[in-house]
Amino acid sequence: MVAVVSGRPAEAVRARLPVPGIEVFGLYGLEGTSAAQPSPASSVRDDLARLAALVPGAWVEDKGSSLALHYREAVHPDQAEGELGPRVASLAERHQMTLLSGKRVFELAPAQTPGKGAVVTEAVRERGLRAVLYAGDDVADLDAFEALDRLRNEGLTTVKVVVRSAGTPPALRAAADVQVEDPSELVRLLETLASELPR
Repeated sequence: MVAVVSGRPAEAVRARLPVPGIEVFGLYGLEGTSAAQPSPASSVRDDLARLAALVPGAWVEDKGSSLALHYREAVHPDQAEGELGPRVASLAERHQMTLLSGKRVFELAPAQTPGKGAVVTEAVRERGLRAVLYAGDDVADLDAFEALDRLRNEGLTTVKVVVRSAGTPPALRAAADVQVEDPSELVRLLETLASELPR
């Protein structure tokens, strides 16, 4: 099984990765589940837009079931993170939503959003897999790494791969079993593993 677990809608991922046979779990596993919710209330959208207006270069992306506040284009993104983080957390709590952090982005999602770790765990258990390799480069991938740690404690073979970049969180690098320098090196790693599989 080869799958992509993404914070983006599955349709957007498939448009960028039109490869037959790849499974896509969009919106942190929210898509295709009974947890799917209508779009956030306009009051949430308005509140988030007001927060974005505090930081030049910040903007809000409407993903349908969730809203993302991007601040990567701010002049001082680290300062923007410190300024926006507590306010977005308060907003999430006030509206009973889940706050997900990524590379230079805060995302407000429905409270029932499974998260990447839950998606990976369910996929492994549903298919009776005995081994799993997960590669990631973002804060939300820590959840999947933690799921792999739990699966490893249950006896599965697991490999946590971090794809390094300037914005890759240090905590993700520290938790990884293997580090690759960029996506092309990840592809080479996967090709090597695939070539060694029994035919």
